[in-house]
Amino acid sequence: MEKGKLYICPTPIGNLEDITLRVLRILREVDYIAAEDTRQTIKLLNHFEINKNLTSYHEHNKMKKGQGILEDLMEGKQVALVSDAGMPGISDPGEELIKDCIEHHIEVEVLPGATAAILALVASGLNASQFSFEGFLSRDKKKRRERLERIKTEDRTLIFYEAPHRLKDTLEDCIKILGKRRAVVGRELTKRFEEFIRGELQEVLAHFEEIPPKGEIVLMIEGISQEEYEALEKQEYQDLSIKDHVVQLLNSGMDKKEAIKEVSKIRKIPKREVYQEAIDL
Repeated sequence: MEKGKLYICPTPIGNLEDITLRVLRILREVDYIAAEDTRQTIKLLNHFEINKNLTSYHEHNKMKKGQGILEDLMEGKQVALVSDAGMPGISDPGEELIKDCIEHHIEVEVLPGATAAILALVASGLNASQFSFEGFLSRDKKKRRERLERIKTEDRTLIFYEAPHRLKDTLEDCIKILGKRRAVVGRELTKRFEEFIRGELQEVLAHFEEIPPKGEIVLMIEGISQEEYEALEKQEYQDLSIKDHVVQLLNSGMDKKEAIKEVSKIRKIPKREVYQEAIDL
């Protein structure tokens, strides 16, 4: 029996006019639609006069429902996957279904469409040539701060999704760990009250302390500057001797020549001075 196909169908993140003609055609043609929230999806279908069977597929039922969808695809059914808004598979359980389909050699066709992170990045004015999408940070304060510590030396623009009731806590943690950086918050993208708040992290936080955030949030923060990175490196290694510094880099996987060159660069001292300290290593 010929297997079916899973269609990944992005839906508008606000303005219904942003859906593509191709997505509309696929939604009409498939056997049924797997939706993150059937109540939201039925509104979309009604708007475009599409009459199609729906089944729910979300974070809390993805194991059970995912297996059923997989079996239908194995039997030749055509299924469309949609999320509440934007591209399925980005910060939602669609990722698991896609992996299962690939594992079972079921064709997956991804249709282009709206994605809040890219829209917000382009509009932010921050570096859009290189960026790191972090999705949602953990709700747990300790885990959230640990993640920020791990990425604080990232030089690409950082992109986060955040719930409005957690935004201020996240901004406070970013100020504490990332320091003085430019940031942009995009909210209610493509909707009537779309807004971008720009400034340093502290200024953005001050804005939302005065005007509580509402709606869907995309937070973007500039990556670390070269000057700030060098200052962190200096602070990290200032308590190490030159020899211990070389050993640390050797333990990280560098060969001796590379380690000596790197220590010379970081400490801004001649390579021969580093070599003399590390000659017996």
